[in-house]
Amino acid sequence: MSNKSTMETMIFAWLLVILTTTSPVKGKYYSGSHKIDVPTTITETHLHFFLHDTLSGDNPSSVLVTKPNRTTAQENNNIVPFGAVFAFDDPLTEGPDPNSKVIGNARGLYASISRGPDLTLLFNGDLEFTSGEFNGSSIVVVCRDPLVLVKEMAVVGGRGKFKLAKGFVLNNAVYFNTTNGDAILEWHVTVFHV
Repeated sequence: MSNKSTMETMIFAWLLVILTTTSPVKGKYYSGSHKIDVPTTITETHLHFFLHDTLSGDNPSSVLVTKPNRTTAQENNNIVPFGAVFAFDDPLTEGPDPNSKVIGNARGLYASISRGPDLTLLFNGDLEFTSGEFNGSSIVVVCRDPLVLVKEMAVVGGRGKFKLAKGFVLNNAVYFNTTNGDAILEWHVTVFHV
């Protein structure tokens, strides 16, 4: 047997040993912790824009996905009865006028989560900016949304320039139609990110 075929046989044997060796499977949910270096600089950014949520007309930006199949008379008179779920794709603009410059969109779901007279939604949305310095970046807002004129909501994450975002929104209704549910909301956002 030549040196070349002996070497090939040894390599094949070692590969066979390596490939057939099994390692124990860990069936635990926890695999260990390790320290990571955290950036020492956190950036604070302030954003100001308007969200236009339109339920009425031929081209709504928010649509009913499902509603409860059993409601009370009081809930039937409500714009968003308890259990109703809406999907939205709302424009974000620089000003309150629907014709002002569009700077992004808010996409997500909101659901009516209150059985009582205090109309409350659960807002779950990704607000992506499509122009300017933050083009392609987004903030994620997931929070209870009481339908009052002024409220605070939580920023729980983000993408792009807003990676690891945390913060809050002061949200003010500059227009709300109690008949059809259309709204224009002013957003003052403070976001901390890396």
